[in-house]
Amino acid sequence: MFHKGELAMKERTAPEPRCWRYDLGDGWIALAGKTDEDNDILSLQTARPADFWFHVHGMPGSHVVLQGPEGCEPSKELLMRAAAIAAWHSKARSGGICPVSCTQVRHVSKPRGVPAGTVSIDHERKLKVRPALPEGME
Repeated sequence: MFHKGELAMKERTAPEPRCWRYDLGDGWIALAGKTDEDNDILSLQTARPADFWFHVHGMPGSHVVLQGPEGCEPSKELLMRAAAIAAWHSKARSGGICPVSCTQVRHVSKPRGVPAGTVSIDHERKLKVRPALPEGME
């Protein structure tokens, strides 16, 4: 039996997404959602507004969030590595170079009534990468 305050606290606790986790060094990690529901939780509840968000352009795939130390900006190399992870966790895995959408999480939103895993993004950049995981993590 819960007291009123305990129940309210349990209801506000966001569920944890199931993700693949990649340590990219220097405090940077990339998280890739395993299902559409995990993608929603990762992108809309777990990620911080300044984190970077990635998804292969125009195909099904995982949402990938790049998180780093507070106040630090990722290098172009880190952005490309996270984009390659997003391409790997998509239907484009067996293809060659493919475009990956990238934006900050603050520009990711969920339109009302769309299925799990579907989001809308603004301020998109496209990075062209070859699908890959960090060395030693295949």
